[in-house]
Amino acid sequence: MKIAFVGAGSIGFTRRLLSDILTVPEFHDIEVAFTDINPMNLDMVTQLCQRDIEANGLNIRIHSTLDRREAFKDAKYVISCVRIGMLEAFTKDIEVPLRYGVDQCVGDTLCAGGIMYAQRDIAAFEGFCRDIREVAAPGCMLLNYSNPCAMVTWYCNKYGGVNTVGLCHGVQGGHQLIARALGYKPEEVDIICAGINHMTWYISVKHKGEDVNHRLLAALEADEEIARTEKVRIDMMRHFGYFSTESNGHLSEYVPWYRKHTQNIHKYIDLGCWINGETGGYLRVCTEARNWFETDFPNWMKQPPMEYKPEKRSSEHGSHIIEALETGRVYRGHFNVVNNGTITNLPDDCVVEVPGYVDYNGISIPKVGDLPLGCAACCMSNVSVQRLAVEAGAKGDITLLRQAMMMDPLTGAALEPDQICQMTDELLIEEAEWLPQYAEEIERAKERIARAKASGRFIPPIITEGAARLHTKTVDEMRSDRENATRNAQEADKAKKA
Repeated sequence: MKIAFVGAGSIGFTRRLLSDILTVPEFHDIEVAFTDINPMNLDMVTQLCQRDIEANGLNIRIHSTLDRREAFKDAKYVISCVRIGMLEAFTKDIEVPLRYGVDQCVGDTLCAGGIMYAQRDIAAFEGFCRDIREVAAPGCMLLNYSNPCAMVTWYCNKYGGVNTVGLCHGVQGGHQLIARALGYKPEEVDIICAGINHMTWYISVKHKGEDVNHRLLAALEADEEIARTEKVRIDMMRHFGYFSTESNGHLSEYVPWYRKHTQNIHKYIDLGCWINGETGGYLRVCTEARNWFETDFPNWMKQPPMEYKPEKRSSEHGSHIIEALETGRVYRGHFNVVNNGTITNLPDDCVVEVPGYVDYNGISIPKVGDLPLGCAACCMSNVSVQRLAVEAGAKGDITLLRQAMMMDPLTGAALEPDQICQMTDELLIEEAEWLPQYAEEIERAKERIARAKASGRFIPPIITEGAARLHTKTVDEMRSDRENATRNAQEADKAKKA
């Protein structure tokens, strides 16, 4: 069996996932291929992972290559960890909307940044899917960790012709938080989560068979740290009755109420950690992580190798899915799949995040039924944007792209249509190198911007700095806390607290 990683230069994620996979005894003689467009990061991650493999006594040699088709050849599974446009494009996703007053914390799932991220991804995944169809093993499965997870998974299944499952650790993270608030261990709390990626709802929370959801809001409010750091999630539960998977900073971007007035953003966020709502927080920690990894890499090679032990295996779904499919050992998790009637009050063609079971027979998805009406309405506001963005990216259609921006809950709350259209033009122009499907429209956008400036109709910027922006540390500043800088570099590309 061969497993290929695309975007393998992801600093901590590739190493963690490979370690999880190689914890499975049956996988000690698999083939592994890494591919990336960044030769330096690819080389460094390969060195780290190869050292781990050898330290664990396995006879596997990673095939590391810049040639994607070579990596995909005969692969049974392809795992995607890519960030198309890397931090250069990510910076534009945050900075251009910020000039217009759209203040994002993460900008990789919805809002203006997530929509543009999807456009870049679709341009790249068209080639990924073609290569998988042409050179990978028949029936190759794409396990997608790349954001925006729902839109990428939607595109690959509808247009890419590749069986694709989207994966995320948001459900697991929220599960741990719920258990903590209620005073239980995670294994003592049984949950059922359903919705869409990054807006999945804990519609069932049970302890020893007893539904304890009615106790959850009070428990969250009573925990001093949770009450301070999760104001958005707690407020959403007050109004909608159910807790949602994503962190304060993430969720604040997917609804229209918490980030639309820059003077009020501080009411709903906490700056103790970026994930609680810091303006451009994820961009900051990813930038710091990249700079630190590239600088400190020789010291990483001196650290103890990762140990392939069951107790050190992470909760990421990928390795467990592959293990269940290959060995028949049953795994239960939450996966992003095409709805097809699973959630009956969301569209059949959208991508939903729902419970599933995996064994030799494949991934089996039980029917969830209706979401609570308010939760479904929140999801639908995001699904409509996702649909428009996927179709826009697949067709290079600027009208659909503008409509996606206008229908986005936060962008629409913060801006008027003319502002949105001008911002979309600027985003297309600044991200042109990653958007081949928009080549003609980008030239038209340049003409529109030039005419607007010449005629005095160009809309001036609203703000230049975010409402809650923190300083990006230099490498010298990070050296004063080497341990924390290294932990941040290991965790940042998984959007975890770091």
